[in-house]
Amino acid sequence: MAEVKYEIIKTVGVISEGSTGWKKELNLISWNDREPKYDLRDWSDNHSKMGKGVTFTHSELKALREILINMTDLD
Repeated sequence: MAEVKYEIIKTVGVISEGSTGWKKELNLISWNDREPKYDLRDWSDNHSKMGKGVTFTHSELKALREILINMTDLD
């Protein structure tokens, strides 16, 4: 299996932290030297290991923000 190359350009924020120290983070990441995308996934404390996640372009993240803002059943 080919190695995945990544560079965390910017940490946007930490959403939660598990009892093992892994954190669910929203980051701006360049995968395999490509254009950076927003990425939501679990990371080990030193970012050497990662869980499954999902990536978003800037426009997709803006659309998700609008969906979350308009959700009425979160309270």
